[in-house]
Amino acid sequence: MSSLHRYTLPVMQTGWSVSSQVATEFNWEYDDESSKLLQLYETSKKQQWNATDRIDWSQELDPENPQELDDRMIPIYGTKLWDKLGEKDRIELRIHQQAHSLSQFLHGEQGALMVAARIVQMVPEIDAKFYAATQTMDEARHVEAYSRLLHEKVGVMYPITPGLKSLLESILADSRWDFCYLGMQVLVEGLALAAFQRIRDYSKNPLAASINAYVMQDEARHVAFGRTALRGYYPQLTQAEQREREDFVIEACYQMRDRFDQKEVWGRLGLPENECAKAVLESENMRMFRQRLFSRIVPTVKDIGLWSQRVQDAFAAMGAIEFANVDVEAQFANDQKVAEEFDARRHVMTTIDGARSTGISQ
Repeated sequence: MSSLHRYTLPVMQTGWSVSSQVATEFNWEYDDESSKLLQLYETSKKQQWNATDRIDWSQELDPENPQELDDRMIPIYGTKLWDKLGEKDRIELRIHQQAHSLSQFLHGEQGALMVAARIVQMVPEIDAKFYAATQTMDEARHVEAYSRLLHEKVGVMYPITPGLKSLLESILADSRWDFCYLGMQVLVEGLALAAFQRIRDYSKNPLAASINAYVMQDEARHVAFGRTALRGYYPQLTQAEQREREDFVIEACYQMRDRFDQKEVWGRLGLPENECAKAVLESENMRMFRQRLFSRIVPTVKDIGLWSQRVQDAFAAMGAIEFANVDVEAQFANDQKVAEEFDARRHVMTTIDGARSTGISQ
C-alpha cells in the first residue's frame, strides 16, 4: 500500500538524496576467531527474527490514544493551550503527536539501514563486515515493522524532521568509516534506545510496546558493535583527529536535544507553533525526557575514549553528565530480558487462546 496519501505534507516537497564518495574496502583475511565482533555476529545470527511472526499484528491500537500513553507525556499538557482544547481536539492531538514520533522512528531506521549497508562497504575488517551485514537485516526489519504499524494501525505519517535529516546527512556524506559508527551506532542508535524505552515502558498498548521492545533488543547489540569497534581505534588518533570527532559529538548532541519541538504537529492542527514550541521547551516532563535521551549516549562516549574536558563540560551543560557512570552492559541485559518477557507473555496468551478454542479450558 502506498504511503503517499498518508503523509501530512506531499512527499514531492520532502524528497531527499545524499551524494558522497565512499571507498569500498575488500579484505582477504577471513580467519579471526577470537574477535569480539565475531562474538556479536554469532549472537546476532541467533537473535534474528521475523516481524511477520514474532509480532501479533491482530492486536489493535486505541483509536483515541493509539499507544495508550498518559496525556502527561504530551508536551503541552497542563498548559493553557491544553486547557482550551475540546475532547475531539485532544484525541486528534494524541494521534498526530504519536504518529509524528513513530514517523521519526521509521525514518531514523531507514537511515540506519543505509548506514549499516555502507559500513559493510567501507569498514576494513572482515569481522566488522560480517556483523554490519546482520545489522543491515535488523534495520530492514525495523523499517518493515514501523512502516506496518503506521500504515495499518495509525494511518497518519509525518515527513522527516529537519534536525534528524541534517544529522543523517552529516553521517552519510562523510567518507570516513568511523564517522558512520560514531554517528549511527553511538549517537543515533543511543538516542533511539532512550526514545524507544519511553514507549516500551509506558505504553499500555501491547502491540506498540512489544514492537519497541523487540527493536531495542537489536539496537542494544548495534551500540555494542560501535563501542567495540571504536574503543580500540580512537586512542590511535592524533589529538587533532580526536578533537574533530569530539566536536561532532557535541554538535550532534545539542542538535538532537533541541529537535523535539514538533512544530510540524502544532502547525498541522492549527495550534500556534511558537507558543507550543515554547511550552515544549518549558515542560518539566520534556526536560526530564531530554536528559534521559543521553542515558545511553554519555557512558558510550566515555567508553570509546572521547572524554576530554570539553566533552564533559558539554554534557554537564546539557544536564546529562550524571549518566557517565551508567552500567551499559546492565542496560543491554535488561533490554534482552524485557524482549524475552514479551515473548513469554505472548506464548502464554497463545496457549490460553488455543485451549479455549478446543474446549480444553471448559
